[in-house]
Amino acid sequence: HHHHHHHHHKQSSSSSSFQVEKKNSSKRSFKRSRRQHVFGTRMMMMMMRDTCVLVKSSFSKTRTTTRTTRTTRTKSSSSSKEVSKSDILYAHVENAEHDSLGHPECAARIPAILEKLENDSEFFLERKKDQSIVLLENPPLATVEDLVPLDIHSQNYMKSLEFLAKTKAPCQIDASTYMTPSSFEAALASIGASNALVDAVLKGKTKTGFALVRPPGHHAVVKGPMGFCLFNTAAAAVRYAQTQYPNDIKKVLVYDFDVHHGNGTNDIFAKDPTVLFVSTHEDGSFPGTGKISDIGQDEGEGTNINVPLPTGAGEKSVLEAFDLVVEPAARRFQPDFIVVSAGYDAHWRDPLANLNFRSRTYYYLSSRLKKLSEDLCDGKIVFLLEGGYDLTGLPEGVAESFAALVGEKSLEQKDPGLFEEPFEKAKKVIQEVKSVHQLL
Repeated sequence: HHHHHHHHHKQSSSSSSFQVEKKNSSKRSFKRSRRQHVFGTRMMMMMMRDTCVLVKSSFSKTRTTTRTTRTTRTKSSSSSKEVSKSDILYAHVENAEHDSLGHPECAARIPAILEKLENDSEFFLERKKDQSIVLLENPPLATVEDLVPLDIHSQNYMKSLEFLAKTKAPCQIDASTYMTPSSFEAALASIGASNALVDAVLKGKTKTGFALVRPPGHHAVVKGPMGFCLFNTAAAAVRYAQTQYPNDIKKVLVYDFDVHHGNGTNDIFAKDPTVLFVSTHEDGSFPGTGKISDIGQDEGEGTNINVPLPTGAGEKSVLEAFDLVVEPAARRFQPDFIVVSAGYDAHWRDPLANLNFRSRTYYYLSSRLKKLSEDLCDGKIVFLLEGGYDLTGLPEGVAESFAALVGEKSLEQKDPGLFEEPFEKAKKVIQEVKSVHQLL
């Protein structure tokens, strides 16, 4: 989904070939040279290929049974029977066939998350027992016909992607986005699951929806794919909510905490005053968009807010951005619904970019988002997985989000000992965003 096109754009934040060892000792240095960076990226890709393959083989035995055929679609009986609504209704769409050797957006990502939740998070199993966390089984597949009225991607693009899947796949569609014969359906499955969770939240069946889906979506633009993304899942969720629930859902907030700028979502809603899009991301990372000056256009001017954090920024910086930009902007906008593009690649372990969030940073972000949704829109919020490519950091981050959303304590045991973040630099960026958007 996004990200490693990075290496073309990343000179500004180039990283060293020793990044791996450094990150493992959880230390990082900001002195990075270009030549090393290119080498580092290659090394990274090789290493990731190995980890993905390793992880995949160990998971494939255990998980294949869980995905029953999609045709036997039962109304998710578990969530509708109980009187009290669940805290989280989650769905997972592994899309195991959408995979490409050595690519960081690999099929091992979702199984790694499920493994962490189901086998390494005590609260998760307890909460599933008492139905505070409920799995949405066999989520429906979306169809092209479902997407047309949402008016996100040109019909032309959707049809040509389908044609590519049938005739040319497996192939590369752009420098970093691959396509297999099942990828078209994979993207539709992700949208189907996400929109089913939007329904559950807006019908009051659950407090929070959490879609563990791939491929990611936030780089996909109106006319085509980009950065690991085929269709823009978050944009689809927003327009689905607005078109299916026109009396209740007029204004939607999208907050994107993925390390990369959600340029697709940004552009799709650039002229739309009914959608407030806010992104915190690493300045200069792929695809190089998301400058402070990108504030939306025409009627939508002022409803795109971009916070490009400096390389090396971490928990303090992003929470400052949340408290001084995201929250006041959301309160001023008064949304009826919140969609979160939840990418976990700002984690210090992630190989594709250079922000340094801790696992618990996602706990803090998710609990703030939950509280914000309770204050502003009756708790209506859906999280959609975007990026996150380290198979330890990604599952830890998602588990922290789940813990926050059910009111458990953070799971992080120890301080990873990261270098000090460039907090003063981050504060300057945040101040500038506040003044551009007149946030007091």
